[in-house]
Amino acid sequence: MANDTRAADGARGRRRTTVLGTALGGCALVAAATVPAAAHPAGHGHELTYVSLGDSYTSGPLIPRQVNAECGRSDQNYPSLLASWRGVKSFRDVSCAGATTNEMWQAQGGNAAQLDALDRNTGLVTVQIGGNDVGFGSIISTCARLGAQEPAGNPCERSYKAGGYDQLALNVLRTAPKIDQVLRAVHRRAPHARVLLVGYPDLLPDDGLGCFPAVPFAAKDFPYLRDTEKRLNLMLRTVAAWNRVEYVDTYGPTVAHDMCKAPADRWIEPLRPAAPAAPAHPNARGEDAMARAVLDRLGHGRGRG
Repeated sequence: MANDTRAADGARGRRRTTVLGTALGGCALVAAATVPAAAHPAGHGHELTYVSLGDSYTSGPLIPRQVNAECGRSDQNYPSLLASWRGVKSFRDVSCAGATTNEMWQAQGGNAAQLDALDRNTGLVTVQIGGNDVGFGSIISTCARLGAQEPAGNPCERSYKAGGYDQLALNVLRTAPKIDQVLRAVHRRAPHARVLLVGYPDLLPDDGLGCFPAVPFAAKDFPYLRDTEKRLNLMLRTVAAWNRVEYVDTYGPTVAHDMCKAPADRWIEPLRPAAPAAPAHPNARGEDAMARAVLDRLGHGRGRG
């Protein structure tokens, strides 16, 4: 029955893909993104049962203290900080490094299907997923390899557009119905929960300027990769609005703290981290910044107890 429901949701999500493609190209996106979140009855933080779903940007690999080595899960990641600050009565963090939308429904090693952590008593859910569906890891390795060969050009962009279309833009588009399916499943399993879809932080300079060789991407590929991440976040915002889920912008609050900045200023570590964190991932300060962005979003609405 669960697989049948997932298939039905997937079909509905795919029918929305054409709409999303139009929205990504014009002002319809702005209109979709401004759909208000559903109203929730008032609640108090200490009454919440909170569940965190997500990938490595949520779990915080290599950030001390690691409490689940298999999933690279830190007790200083943003869900753990948020749970502490909110004083929730029950907290489950099932985020796992390497997770895609598939791992919402299927086990990832010893980590059970993430959606299984939800039930009708869940009062708050944060979800941060989609980066691995788009291909974060392969994008980084491909662009670093090509950047070393042509540091002044845009070999990565040319590679992803070699087929006459932008493969990464297509990856984002294809991920949209998957996110839609996840959010629908969250609503079914936790029908009383306040649900927040968390975007991805600013990984590269927002002004598009590169920092080769500290971050070994070609100079003219930096704007392309920046725009690809913005396209992903814009898609997440739109799908959240369709599902009457609140979107949390973590990009804006982390601008000027990207992986090109000096160690004292950056919240995202480069491919050779100087602070305990996975390459191209938030360090402890980055997780703290995302926690504050989620907390700020919670403060602008009414949660469920």
